Amino acid sequence: MDKMAWGKEPLHSARTGCWAEAMASLLSSIHSCNLKSLFLGERKEICITNSPISRIGFLRKPVQCKESRIGKRPIEVPPNVTIALDGQDLKVKGPLGELSTTYPREVKIEILESGTLRVFKASDTRRANQMHGLFRTLTDNMVVGVSKGFEKRLQLVGVGYRAMLEGRDLVLNLGFSHPIRMTIPEGLQVKVEDNTRIAVSGYDKCAIGEFAAAIRKWRPPEPYKGKGVRYADEVVRRKEGKAGKKK
Repeated sequence: MDKMAWGKEPLHSARTGCWAEAMASLLSSIHSCNLKSLFLGERKEICITNSPISRIGFLRKPVQCKESRIGKRPIEVPPNVTIALDGQDLKVKGPLGELSTTYPREVKIEILESGTLRVFKASDTRRANQMHGLFRTLTDNMVVGVSKGFEKRLQLVGVGYRAMLEGRDLVLNLGFSHPIRMTIPEGLQVKVEDNTRIAVSGYDKCAIGEFAAAIRKWRPPEPYKGKGVRYADEVVRRKEGKAGKKK
């Protein structure tokens, strides 16, 4: 037993000594930072540092945004419309009323010599490209609104659904336990035809759309029988009801 233990001890120490010697030679080669290439026969230097990397730089490509197809179109101003531009503030006055708006810093507006309006981008960014088309459309709606006006039509579909005017209030009977009374905002005109058709008109397109949407919200059209309040040009997708039980 002692002979076997005594015979294994030198072998174990020999392996440990070889491993320690190999690791020492490897560390010394890395520490010297000089390694010889076996293929090219050149000497390369490897630099090892313990200092942390504070910042990594990346190449950034400039964002190129195409000009909006809607935003680059000029706006024709009728002769009965007056334009007042003060910096980023625009006022439009016509025979039907007066509207004003303030433009963001991403876009700017100019009055050309021909009398037309043109909206330009102030910077070449994605947000500026979005604001370009949006405010061109809003400006055109202002010019058309004060000169010609806009109109939105709704229709009531359902048994007993009726609408009537009482002064500046619109009264709706839509199947609830009580009639719905809505005050008409200033600058809007509402007409009721045949107790089932409503026409909302005015010079502010946004206000017309908001009031018409508020009327429709009370009873949106349901998809089975189509009952409710819908826009005159709205297409209601109908669903097939449940089939009866087969006998």
